[in-house]
Amino acid sequence: MNPIQRPFDLFGGEAGVRKLVDAFYDRMEFEPEFEGIRKLHPTTLDGSRDKLFWFFCGWLGGPNHYVERFGHPRLRARHLPFSIGEPERDAWMACMKQALTDCDTPSEVSDWLLKQLSGTADWMRNRES
Repeated sequence: MNPIQRPFDLFGGEAGVRKLVDAFYDRMEFEPEFEGIRKLHPTTLDGSRDKLFWFFCGWLGGPNHYVERFGHPRLRARHLPFSIGEPERDAWMACMKQALTDCDTPSEVSDWLLKQLSGTADWMRNRES
């Protein structure tokens, strides 16, 4: 990755980030292996799709849509009501990895994102196992 280029641009701006988020939630919604994490979400995923899109835009160096709407992300605090252990963490990461593949994300960009997300995903755990 070019250290001067924003990750947001590497993903293709808002259109690319939206494509990734939609691929992620499509996998979660339709793949049986992600049923466990799907159950942690509302009946419709429209709001979840928007929130992850807004968050990723800002987190990747683009517009701060999430912060403008909701303030500081406070990721762990916002996820505390949900039981998140290693299986949920691993399923979330696997879903994202498959979404990156679905979007034909270049391997160096995909590897970078998965590395960045792995620590956060682990930090979100709020129960053992």
